[in-house]
Amino acid sequence: MSPTSGRTRGERTAELLLAGAAAVSAAAVLGILVFLAILAAPAWQGAAHVFTWDWRPFHGHYGILPMVVGSLLLALTALLLALPVAIGIAAFAHGLGPRRLARIVLAAVHAMTGIPTIVYAFVSAMLLVPFVREVFVHGSGYSLLSAALVLSVLILPTIVLVVHAHWHSMGKELERTCAALGIPRGRAVLRVLLPLSRRGLLTAAVLGFARALGDTMIALLLSGNAAQVPGSALDGFRTLTAHIALVVATDTQDAAYASIFAAGLILLLVAAAASLTARRLGAGNGRTEAARAAPR
Repeated sequence: MSPTSGRTRGERTAELLLAGAAAVSAAAVLGILVFLAILAAPAWQGAAHVFTWDWRPFHGHYGILPMVVGSLLLALTALLLALPVAIGIAAFAHGLGPRRLARIVLAAVHAMTGIPTIVYAFVSAMLLVPFVREVFVHGSGYSLLSAALVLSVLILPTIVLVVHAHWHSMGKELERTCAALGIPRGRAVLRVLLPLSRRGLLTAAVLGFARALGDTMIALLLSGNAAQVPGSALDGFRTLTAHIALVVATDTQDAAYASIFAAGLILLLVAAAASLTARRLGAGNGRTEAARAAPR
């Protein structure tokens, strides 16, 4: 057998293995979706009670809309806090800062990805919550503000690394072009690279939003878990993930238990939509930005 035929057979084997892994993953996700839909059936039968604003299980009210709003509000707030900082860090690491310091910053960002979520949540409950309570006086400190601040730190590495990887993939040719034109690296990042990476930034934002939406521990320990729509940044609230954790820990019999499967199904559908959006944006990155950067 020639080396060429052996290499071809190996490539085919790898393709089959990857296709099998993809099929198993897709089947698992579909199975989870069907599982949630079936177990949420009692909640869907009383959908008029589930999709309301009133969560009082002891009085027969199982509305999860406050938790839906709380999840979206927390994820969006954390994203708005993290995205500008992440773009600034990525720009610093990609050319605005000294190369040696940029490597240190990137190493620190990579190290942040290895810190467990419970560490962020526990330390913040001990330090940040009392600080917020003393500074703003109003409220207990368990609030949208506390949870969003910590969650923005949690999703920051995700956004930074996605943006940096995107810029790294498209930056070499642009760097050479800008260097040939005498454009400094810092100005090239701000005036050339950043305007051409709109889709990449949107992809990073979508992934950061999905990461924030799926977090449980920070929302559980810092939000106050009040089943209400927060009227201000200092009010308590509850997210879908925290709602699932709390109900599972206290009840497994009545309609309140069925509501967690409705909550899980909503989370899965929103996460799937975010993933498909990120994939669609990522697929168009190369074509769109190459067309923009091409000489006319």
